[in-house]
Amino acid sequence: MRTITVDDIPGAVGTEIGRSEWRPVTQEMIDRFADATDDHQWIHVDPERAARETPFGGSIAHGFLTLSLLSTLAYEALPTLEGATMGINYGFDKIRFQAPVKTGSRVRAVFMLANADIRPSGRVLNTYEVTLEIENSLKPALTATWITMSVVARD
Repeated sequence: MRTITVDDIPGAVGTEIGRSEWRPVTQEMIDRFADATDDHQWIHVDPERAARETPFGGSIAHGFLTLSLLSTLAYEALPTLEGATMGINYGFDKIRFQAPVKTGSRVRAVFMLANADIRPSGRVLNTYEVTLEIENSLKPALTATWITMSVVARD
């Protein structure tokens, strides 16, 4: 895992700072997400019906499932901030679901560091422009403006 320092952050603004590996989206993952959220809409959990009655050829992942994958993909793709004692999800300014993720597809996240607010308190707010790509698709699953906060130990 790569590590960066607070001093490295300003130079990384405007650049791709991380790219995850491809991650499969399986029916089991979709079913477990449906159970966790109580969202059992048939386009997600009934592959046979979805194959018959949708243009997707089968079931598709929940939009919020694809969004939730950003957390684990960020751990995989983004560098660790030296001295950070914790990091939290600060929120999203924009999310657009652009294409369905068909069951069996693979996705990956590309993170561009759009902005960084380094505060004297030791808090660092990073704003990422994130694209969740679908393998062999021209359109991404989603694009988002995601803000995270890290707390860096002060000397």
